[in-house]
Amino acid sequence: MRGLRLVPENTSIPFIPWRKVFFVFSIAMVVASIALFLTRGLNYGIDFRGGILLDVRTDGPADIATMRSTLSGLGLGEVALQEFGAPDNVLIRLQEQDGGEAAQQAAVSLVKETLGDNVEYRRTEFVGPKVSDELFWDGIYAVSAAIFAILVYIWFRFEWQFGMAAVVALLHDVLTTIGLFALLGLEFNLSTVAAVLTIAGYSINDTVVVFDRVRENLRKYKKMELPALLNMSINATLSRTVMTSVTTLLALLSLYFLGGEVIRGFSLAMIWGVLIGTYSSVCLAVPLLLYFQLRRGAPTKDAAVEEAP
Repeated sequence: MRGLRLVPENTSIPFIPWRKVFFVFSIAMVVASIALFLTRGLNYGIDFRGGILLDVRTDGPADIATMRSTLSGLGLGEVALQEFGAPDNVLIRLQEQDGGEAAQQAAVSLVKETLGDNVEYRRTEFVGPKVSDELFWDGIYAVSAAIFAILVYIWFRFEWQFGMAAVVALLHDVLTTIGLFALLGLEFNLSTVAAVLTIAGYSINDTVVVFDRVRENLRKYKKMELPALLNMSINATLSRTVMTSVTTLLALLSLYFLGGEVIRGFSLAMIWGVLIGTYSSVCLAVPLLLYFQLRRGAPTKDAAVEEAP
């Protein structure tokens, strides 16, 4: 009994001949993403803008949807709630209020008055601009360190040409994800940074699978022209790539539609990351290898028989 295949066997899609179309499309997306970031900017969440944090415990499992609806009607601006550690523990985040410390205290008092006496207030903190600025730069450092570590890993596992191609594809994924958030005005917070790091890991996983086949074929088919070899390598791994992406998307779509408001931004970022990561692995990372001087190993015995006239 054969397993499910979303891509037929012996597929030969001309990815490499279409590489210039892919490059133009990707450059246009990156330029548009940068333009959106510079003109519209990102909708930074409380993590990066500062605000009020309340850690509360409810009498029994918290009805977060009702609490969010109630607090959103108080005119305090952005309000974010999430379960924290247990069903009866809730983190409430309010954006920073205009009017200094007195305004912050008034906002806290209004929340307490609205929620009533059945809520235990375990912690109340004010996230100032300095802390939020540190969180912002920590997020940038985390993404930069992850990309650099991936470059080093690919460099040592393969060669520097593979590492450079992988990093270009990763930067493409990260920049277009930021562009998506700028375009849609979605909240950009620490969860989004976590999604970007996850996207980088997912994308490089797909890329490594194709690179493995490319390296194997470079050693096996020494006389085959490089464009044909790269195209064969992509098509040989396409079934696995598509199957992995589709099964991951099924889980992410469930999270997006059923997971609630708290993780909707994270889920959307991940959905986009799976799509754009799969695209960049196949249509960017591998075609870019054409523009580097790849070394070929000696052909294997089987390949010598196949390539013999």
